[in-house]
Amino acid sequence: MTRTSSTPLGPADAIPDPTTAGDFCRRFGAEDIDDLHRAIDDARINAWKSQDESFFNEATIDVDGTLVGTTGQTKLGMDISYKGVWGYHPLLVSLANTGEVLRLFNRSGNRPSEEGAAGYLDQAIEVCRRGGFRKIRMRGDTAFSQTEHLDGWDGDGVKFQFGYMAAANLVETAENLDESSWQELQRPAPYKRKGAARSKPLNIKEQIVKERGFVNLKLQGEQVAEFDYQPARCEKAYRMVVVRKNISKEKGEERLFDEIRYLFYITNDRQRSAARIVFGCNDRCNQENLIAQLAAQRALHAPVDNLTSNWAYMLMTSLAWTLKARAALQIPAVGRWKQQHQLERETILRMEFKTFVNGLIRIPVQVVRKSRRRILRVLSWNEFLPAFFRLSRVLNL
Repeated sequence: MTRTSSTPLGPADAIPDPTTAGDFCRRFGAEDIDDLHRAIDDARINAWKSQDESFFNEATIDVDGTLVGTTGQTKLGMDISYKGVWGYHPLLVSLANTGEVLRLFNRSGNRPSEEGAAGYLDQAIEVCRRGGFRKIRMRGDTAFSQTEHLDGWDGDGVKFQFGYMAAANLVETAENLDESSWQELQRPAPYKRKGAARSKPLNIKEQIVKERGFVNLKLQGEQVAEFDYQPARCEKAYRMVVVRKNISKEKGEERLFDEIRYLFYITNDRQRSAARIVFGCNDRCNQENLIAQLAAQRALHAPVDNLTSNWAYMLMTSLAWTLKARAALQIPAVGRWKQQHQLERETILRMEFKTFVNGLIRIPVQVVRKSRRRILRVLSWNEFLPAFFRLSRVLNL
């Protein structure tokens, strides 16, 4: 039958033709992606409602950019980066508490890391406040210390701690600080030792560097200090925390000279110690692990033909990681085994995506159909199954 303009659309006519993922992504515009972000936010906030009060003490928002390379030659919006890589330069805003992706913004490959960051950070702040977080803290490297926005965030009650460029005037100020202003920076041990102490293994890399006469850099010590500093685009002074690194240069068995390097961090937090500010900024590096996980599940790839369609692809693919976080948060932790269940929840929240898929998604079962019943028999056991069964009861699977 030939359909005329007066013929009503049937169910089959209203459904788009079968398409590829690329054709589907090309249907999205920038406004559609913003709508998708908001829809994800609504579902995210609903998932947060089941958490206890301690969950909402403080939201820590991390921001960073990453390069997504491509070998394609006809992809609209791609450009060459400062590293000489052709592709895109998406911005990633994430919640450090759970690892969830709060905002993902695709940009041309030659755009600076901080471009568009302030607006998407503001959106992330709004989402966290709608979700019930009582305090907000933002972290980022030197590219994101956008001084024209610091006064606004400070006035809005948002804490921030960003790396800051080691400009000549800051280095001069650090060099002129009284020696009594510096305190030794004691970093915590990376892990707690279990059992008896073992002998330290031979450093093979250092041994080869010495044998071949390469220059070897060795950290001799770190000190931390602070002073007030008012950036040119700010109307008030903020706390500038500085780390002084004493690095020795060696060549073979000969020690050449010592080199002093300074790292700067700007913050409006006057309560935490200078050391905690430094450690908090260092913890932001965990976002690199998040970026690696998103890349492994192909969320940071550009298989479509233009910037916006690849943006849609990245955001939709990243939902797999976000759903992993939500699944972990939905696992109940109550009763006499509450502490153990919380540990299981934290383990699933922090695990790699591949481990999550193999442990909680690809579960082999045998389906047995009997009269008016269907029995699912799990054919293999793994350590995450108890948590999976508790989650299935919550989700009514």
